[in-house]
Amino acid sequence: MAHSDQLVATLPVRPNIERPRWDQSTFWGRAKHFFTITNPANLLCTGAQLDEAKKVVEDYRHDKVAPSLTMDELWRAKHVYDSAYHPDTKEKMVLIGRMSAQVPMNMVITGCMMTFYKTTPAVVFWQWMNQSFNAIVNYTNRSGEKPIPTSQLFTSYCCATGGALAAALGLNSVVKSAPPLIGRFVPWAAVATANAINIPMMRSREIQDGITVVDENGEKLGQSQAVARRAISQVVVSRICMATPGMMIPPFIMNYLDTKPWFKQRPMLGAPIQVGLVGFFLVFATPLCCALFPQISSVSVTQLEPELQEKIARRPNPPTVVYYNKGL
Repeated sequence: MAHSDQLVATLPVRPNIERPRWDQSTFWGRAKHFFTITNPANLLCTGAQLDEAKKVVEDYRHDKVAPSLTMDELWRAKHVYDSAYHPDTKEKMVLIGRMSAQVPMNMVITGCMMTFYKTTPAVVFWQWMNQSFNAIVNYTNRSGEKPIPTSQLFTSYCCATGGALAAALGLNSVVKSAPPLIGRFVPWAAVATANAINIPMMRSREIQDGITVVDENGEKLGQSQAVARRAISQVVVSRICMATPGMMIPPFIMNYLDTKPWFKQRPMLGAPIQVGLVGFFLVFATPLCCALFPQISSVSVTQLEPELQEKIARRPNPPTVVYYNKGL
């Protein structure tokens, strides 16, 4: 294995930068990959730094390598490039729609959602803000091969916002007579409900048409609706798990602080403390929950639809396992 400070030009076999740097068959390898993708420090890169990273990556793809380029510099350029440029269109993505913006944006929106959860206007505003941000992220990271129609984005946005508001306002009215701590979990229930609505709707085309399955060499074998249902279920679980630590642990801390006289005398501390707590948990939960399932997943051919199984069986040397991109 090449050392991180080794010069790329001297390597007998150069790394394939089209694949993640770490082994994606292990949880820790996937976690390292997603820690680099979701790293908020990537947002601080200047336009010149992004242009330089793009140049390094595009030159490398055309077999042009600067003599002084090290392994670490190559991978750093690739990670910066991936954080800012769309993989299909190659265009620079809007800042708040990038994966590296997930932690800072979500910590502010979720922290405020959990601080101002008691009044109806505040619930409506922050749930709307949350779904608006999700819509921007979904649009920014849309597939360039099969772009999501604007009408589908809008329908998904309206249904997710409606579902989140119905859950938040409905549960708020139910828990009015419950202990204060119970009320603090309402935002989590609303976010979980919105994810369960939004993600399947955003990917309804995949549910109808199926996800492309390929062999180990990347050759397309067909479309599978069974794989689509499996992939989308895994994404929903990951997204709900991602939100859970930052929305389930801080309520206990805030409820404890509410009993302290010094905290009661300083109500303005509520929002910044809540935002900080949510941010702390999101820094770890976002990459670790993205890593729960491999993005390029595998499934036995026997678990596919009968017609697709027959189609694959007719091939020379048919594979017993197929692969697919689960999505994020």
